[in-house]
Amino acid sequence: MGEIQDAIERADREAFTRQPPKTLKGQINYLLKQMGSAKAVAAELGITADSVNRYRRGARKHPPKGIAAKIDDAVRSRWQPQVRKRRRKQAAATGGITVETRARFGYTAPVGTTDDGRFRRLTVRLPATYAQRLFDARDTGADDQEMRGIIAEGFKEIYFQDGGGRAVGLSEVEINDIDYLDLDY
Repeated sequence: MGEIQDAIERADREAFTRQPPKTLKGQINYLLKQMGSAKAVAAELGITADSVNRYRRGARKHPPKGIAAKIDDAVRSRWQPQVRKRRRKQAAATGGITVETRARFGYTAPVGTTDDGRFRRLTVRLPATYAQRLFDARDTGADDQEMRGIIAEGFKEIYFQDGGGRAVGLSEVEINDIDYLDLDY
């Protein structure tokens, strides 16, 4: 996944109303319930169905660190889908999305002004329309570059142009060299 998708996933996880299962057995049982079979879980985790069944029964209690991380990720990515959906819907309808980042911003500006990209640390609340576009792009399988473009467009309108009050000649904003990016909605 890209940086934007990771940030959306982290923001989704902050919405959990209950914590996902912490024990290995609980996690495996949850995945089996969600995916239907040990074979499907095994394919997702990159292990054998026999290993999945051993974890489920408790015959094997300590998977390698890489497998334990995959199990935890698989559980968290499927945990409370309705809560995630409700929060995204609210952000896309009324709430908007807050983007906090430290990145290099480049832009195309009129002649006589500087268009040198430079690192900025910004926290900007983007309107609901940008949240909707970002979620739609993610759901249709857009790559990270397309989602960066949506966020950059929002930064251009809200931060750099201040809703049309300044920098009206600014034509394009790009986000490059992302140091970190967090979303909240």
